[in-house]
Amino acid sequence: MTRHIVLLGDSIFDNALYVPGGPSVIEHIRRLLPESDRATLIALDGATVSSVFRQLERIPDDATHLVLSAGGNDALWMAGNIFSQETVDIRSSLQRIAELLTEFTTEYRRLVRDLRELRLPLVTCTVYDTVPGLDSSETAGLCVFNDTITRTAFELGTTLIDLRTICNETTDYSSVSPIEPSASGGGKIARAILNALSDTHDFCRVVG
Repeated sequence: MTRHIVLLGDSIFDNALYVPGGPSVIEHIRRLLPESDRATLIALDGATVSSVFRQLERIPDDATHLVLSAGGNDALWMAGNIFSQETVDIRSSLQRIAELLTEFTTEYRRLVRDLRELRLPLVTCTVYDTVPGLDSSETAGLCVFNDTITRTAFELGTTLIDLRTICNETTDYSSVSPIEPSASGGGKIARAILNALSDTHDFCRVVG
């Protein structure tokens, strides 16, 4: 069967700006695909979960497989709202995180449900957490987002690519912006996607 793979989400996929002179994620995928297959990039740099809903309108009619990476920019927004506040009350901080996470969880689950209604194989991705310069509190904060992404994958039956285990070296991140994948990191992501979309793949398991 001829495949048409569609990438949705944020700059994890839309990373051409951050790999000058090197292949982006979509370019890696196109180079690795057989000539009969296609790949389309709908993901947009800077997208949050709420803005990805608009990308669904652009999914081609002949799409056969969908891949979603979203949540990183939501986590960045939360970090700006949480870590900029001074507090000595751990309970209050956790309560604030829980409030923000509730909104993210609701939107993310609705997004994945909408994608599942298209009845196409769907792959979702965690948010990577070995970004150069990320401190331990920020890494801990990412855990709550990845918990939502992981739970949603298992509950709604998507294949999960764990980018935390794939982009685990400094060279996987762009020198232009350390929160974006480099050319080599993008190559890892592309190979993980194609592995997840292989004909023999069980579309309800983790790729890592």
